[in-house]
Amino acid sequence: MDLKLGDSFSRTREVTDALVRAFAELSGDFNPIHLDEEFAAKTRFGRRIAHGMLTGAFISAVLGQEFAERRIVYLSQTMRFTAPVFIGDSVTVTSTVSHIREDKGIVTLDTICTNQNGETLVTGESKVMILP
Repeated sequence: MDLKLGDSFSRTREVTDALVRAFAELSGDFNPIHLDEEFAAKTRFGRRIAHGMLTGAFISAVLGQEFAERRIVYLSQTMRFTAPVFIGDSVTVTSTVSHIREDKGIVTLDTICTNQNGETLVTGESKVMILP
């Protein structure tokens, strides 16, 4: 395995209105906090927020892109949402190898998502199995 502890992978993606609406269509989650400005303005956030699982999809994209040539099976993902993701935010996902189980080909990665201001949005842990 050509990975080592501390290897890090990162990607940035802008959260747009079109992306949030497309995710609502894809997921079937039409919660007005994501889609209705007037409704969202009355919440504690004061404006629309992106679906939490949209950020999860960003994590999956980083792993899929970085491990594309290695062929993986995504085993698990934990996510702790620590701050909202707003429309217009640039979300950077960084996944860092924290453990490698050579005998099973299983790689554990610490994952953090931040916005353009450096605020932590999501923390978690990913596990993937690298196929032979």
